[in-house]
Amino acid sequence: MSNIIPVTDFSAPELDVYARLSETQLLHYYEPKEGIFIAESPKVIERALDQGYTPVSMLVEDKHIAGQAGQVIARCRDIPVYTAGFDVLTKLTGFQLTRGVLCAMRRRRLPSLKETCQNACRIAVLEHIMNPTNVGAIFRSAAALGFDAILLTPSCTDPLYRRALRVSMGTVFQIPWTYLDQELPVPVLRKLGFKTAAMALSDQSTGIDDPRLMAEDKLALILGSEEEGLRADTIKDSDYTLCIPMAHGVDSLNVAAAGAVAFWQLKRR
Repeated sequence: MSNIIPVTDFSAPELDVYARLSETQLLHYYEPKEGIFIAESPKVIERALDQGYTPVSMLVEDKHIAGQAGQVIARCRDIPVYTAGFDVLTKLTGFQLTRGVLCAMRRRRLPSLKETCQNACRIAVLEHIMNPTNVGAIFRSAAALGFDAILLTPSCTDPLYRRALRVSMGTVFQIPWTYLDQELPVPVLRKLGFKTAAMALSDQSTGIDDPRLMAEDKLALILGSEEEGLRADTIKDSDYTLCIPMAHGVDSLNVAAAGAVAFWQLKRR
């Protein structure tokens, strides 16, 4: 394959996207147009390709060219595929590649709020969740357990950051999502016709099995950051405050685990 290029010069500018540019720099790579993100592993890359994302280049461990990366490479014709051994790539990128494959891909315009929530009856709203592992895990659970869309407040970690994307297993490409333009989500959700349910520990909290919740035609479940939880105004303004009943003196779950439990309980049967 003529597009296979062995890595011989670590300082080559075409490798900057993998070795030297930060997530923020990638985000603004083509500014004012949408930037670049890095997809890691064949499964994640394939899910992005399935949704029409455009590949720019690939970085592949040489032993995977004819193996698990072969199908992805075949789908990405005419783009450069940089390749080297495991030790070289680990030194170049600063981490071990998952399944030995990275792909730089063009971002796309995010859908509008209206487009994202069109026909949705169950959505997850992430408020100030900055841990990319949690964001990725929430996306994976929401997609797997039947939620229709995800909204993020402006301070949330970008779901297309490499770690969030990898943890999501590419489900970021399978469930509609976009950013809100403000940190307090309840007023916007009300305008969209959603009843709001804040996940928070409170004297007023009701269990996630409250039958009133399943009776709601349109329900938005709001999840807060691991450290700080939801803003006081978000809890006060929500229609419901929810908690998961606990045993053995445990007061709460990790936000991603709590989200998965709530998604299962509250999804449309």
